[in-house]
Amino acid sequence: MLNRHRSWLRWSVSGVLAGLMAWASAGSSQAEEGKSDSPVLGRTITELKASDWQGREHTLSEYQAKKILVVAFLGTECPLVKQYASRLNEIREKFKSDGVEVIGVNSNVQDSLEEIGAFVRRQKIEFPMLKDPDGKIAELFGATRTPEVFVLDSSRMISYYGRIDDQFGVGFVKPKAEANDLVLALSELAASGKVSQPHSPAPGCRIGRYRKVEKSAEVAQVTFSKQISRILQERCVECHRTGEIGPMDLTNYSEVAGWAEMIQEVIHDGRMPPWHASPSHGSFANDRSMSEEEIKLIDQWVAAGVPEGDPSELPEPKKYIAGWQLPKEPDLVVQMADKPYQIPARGDVRYQYFRVDPGFKEDKWLKAAEILPSNRAVVHHVLVFVREKGSFEGLEGERGFLVGYVPGTRVGPYPEGLAKRIPAGSELVFQVHYTPIGTPQEDLTKLGMIFAEPESIKYEVVTTSAVQVRLNIPPGEANYQTAATTPEELPESELLLMSPHMHLRGKAFRYTLVKPDGTREILLDVPKYDFNWQTAYWLKEPLKVPAGAKMYCEAAFDNSEENLNNPDPSARVRWGDQTYEEMMIGYFDLAIARSADREKKAKKSNVPIEMIQAAAKRWDKNGDKLLEKSEVPERWHALFGRLDKNGDEKIDSEEIANANNDSGE
Repeated sequence: MLNRHRSWLRWSVSGVLAGLMAWASAGSSQAEEGKSDSPVLGRTITELKASDWQGREHTLSEYQAKKILVVAFLGTECPLVKQYASRLNEIREKFKSDGVEVIGVNSNVQDSLEEIGAFVRRQKIEFPMLKDPDGKIAELFGATRTPEVFVLDSSRMISYYGRIDDQFGVGFVKPKAEANDLVLALSELAASGKVSQPHSPAPGCRIGRYRKVEKSAEVAQVTFSKQISRILQERCVECHRTGEIGPMDLTNYSEVAGWAEMIQEVIHDGRMPPWHASPSHGSFANDRSMSEEEIKLIDQWVAAGVPEGDPSELPEPKKYIAGWQLPKEPDLVVQMADKPYQIPARGDVRYQYFRVDPGFKEDKWLKAAEILPSNRAVVHHVLVFVREKGSFEGLEGERGFLVGYVPGTRVGPYPEGLAKRIPAGSELVFQVHYTPIGTPQEDLTKLGMIFAEPESIKYEVVTTSAVQVRLNIPPGEANYQTAATTPEELPESELLLMSPHMHLRGKAFRYTLVKPDGTREILLDVPKYDFNWQTAYWLKEPLKVPAGAKMYCEAAFDNSEENLNNPDPSARVRWGDQTYEEMMIGYFDLAIARSADREKKAKKSNVPIEMIQAAAKRWDKNGDKLLEKSEVPERWHALFGRLDKNGDEKIDSEEIANANNDSGE
């Protein structure tokens, strides 16, 4: 039935914020570089001369009235820099009365004056921002990463260097900083002239250096034009290009040359391209992992001095559609709200829910759809759910969803004869996860839909899942394991994709198909799950699922201090839709032969019974095992009314057990 390669509607993922910060390295810039000219505490900086982005020259002597100088090496595209730029403003203001001044230095070869100026305006930087055109200032200090700060005392001796604090790092974001290294150093220096901890390793992006090309373009065996551009186009450019979520434009030679060592580092560390499936199980159409040969070519290119080669050998650019990626203008576009949602500069933004009534009077068959955020920089992911009109607004993990978005999503129509069904009278609920990026932002996400004629649809695409809501993760537990099986037997169908979902303590995930005869087949193994990459794994060839099979999912969670993503290792963690709580959902898509009987039996409530049971237990404040309407949040009152069959404004365990037996007729 479905034997074609499917590049349509892929979730090819590039994370936001913490995911993007996987470009950063947690290692000490001194130790890992191994350079003899790395900064030594006590080194005195006698002169510093450079022009700012507006052309005004600055010298060290003009700051002689300042008792302490903070020299901060910054770049325009590094995700960590975007988080810390405004924090440097705050630190500068905090210590102004102590005679502290901050000076920003940009030593990236790939950052132009125009880009630096735009960065200063966008981040509202209040301190001088200098351009280090030949990297001499970075060499003088021994700086290798952005952001990396150096504190000079009144004699201009280096008294502290390293990170600003420990809130943001490699693929993680803490709710708040636990070690305020720079603030501590400035406080101690202002009070006593001494710093108790003079160095903390700085995570961040490598500074793009000028380098000598050791081989000419004519004789170099590996060049950007001939090999490297093709590797990047295949593995990276989908997200790393102008207007997309990935930092830096990897279609441009000068940009790539500046990032060359950073690119090499994240590839060898396995942080890029983002791909977490074990090669031992399954073959996937959207596999982005690089081959050993590709990695070897990148290593050879960097070692040779990143030669450009002959531009005439560049591949034809891939064509990306501006605006909608859909094959034609949408038949219907719905916005999540009437006005944009305001995202703060920092902090934890709870999942936001927006309800939309598209006014469907009859069933609609969705052939293609695209979720389009207006501000991709702050949108981590979006799920759009189909809801019965007038039902509760809150969602704590549906068994399935209509459409999903993650940064880097590529979309297109389903093959002929396949579509998703939206029942008549349904509402759409947008669940949006926002991630602040250091400055106030706004977003107005919308959904574009293309419909098919009902008579043309032979197979219904259904997103379903195995869910485990009975989570009870002990404090400090490094390997809490649990599992879930689909409660109902699966119909004869074909499996299209799998998409595991956990939160910040998620550690590993595995899908196993249990066949009617009891035999088992591992379909997907994700040994190192990463919440920052909400990947859907598309099978190269759809897998035939026999009637009566079930999907069995296993998951492991790390609630220990070793998990740097962990918001609170001392907490006992249970089910919840916030990132500091946990979920265990094994989503997967099936193509099922369409039938009138199946559509007639479609349930009004798409909330799994185990989720209703878990919610009822949580809301039963007095523990009498009777859920009263006054105990239930108002947004759930519509569902409460449906379950309360005898109208006594109380729901007992029997009514909950029969929650999904209502056909709505």
